[in-house]
Amino acid sequence: MRYLLAVLLMTAFCAHAGAQKEEELSASVRAMLQKSISDTAPPKLVFPSEQEAYAWLGEMSRRLEKRIPDKDFRLDFLKTVHYEATRAGLDPQLVLGLIQVESGFRKYAVSPVGARGFMQVMPFWVHSIGAPDQNLFHLRVNLRYGCTILRHYLDIERGDLYRALGRYNGSLGQPEYPNMVVGAWRKQWSYHAAF
Repeated sequence: MRYLLAVLLMTAFCAHAGAQKEEELSASVRAMLQKSISDTAPPKLVFPSEQEAYAWLGEMSRRLEKRIPDKDFRLDFLKTVHYEATRAGLDPQLVLGLIQVESGFRKYAVSPVGARGFMQVMPFWVHSIGAPDQNLFHLRVNLRYGCTILRHYLDIERGDLYRALGRYNGSLGQPEYPNMVVGAWRKQWSYHAAF
């Protein structure tokens, strides 16, 4: 009985990442992805007005408070999510839904197959498009890679979010993972400005 309880507890704390596949990249795709992760500009919010930026940060911070209690880190996290998602042409709320499913907002989450951090990035990406000194547990590095990879998969799948999410998780063609991410996005993180 204790063994079963221990296994159940370990499973509950494991990250959700699947077996994302390492695929051969053409030279042009590799160069584009390398360029996408190389920018070192500090995160900044891009909203039509400062008021809208504060409203989004306030609302998302309130929703995230139980998962990330430290206010300073939570605000830095949200600013970085917004910056990296927007930079990659993704909805920041979608990225929050993906992070919820992938790691449960745990910075040091490691999946059974070795995916790391908030967005559960597989280490082969660092070897493929990054530099050996890049730490996938670093907030900006993890979010930069995760958003860049999801954008890449959306491009490959011609905008089909469900197929792109399946590729991201290594479960292409299986509906469970995309449905969980889209469900979390819509139920927990959907946001419409009241302006």
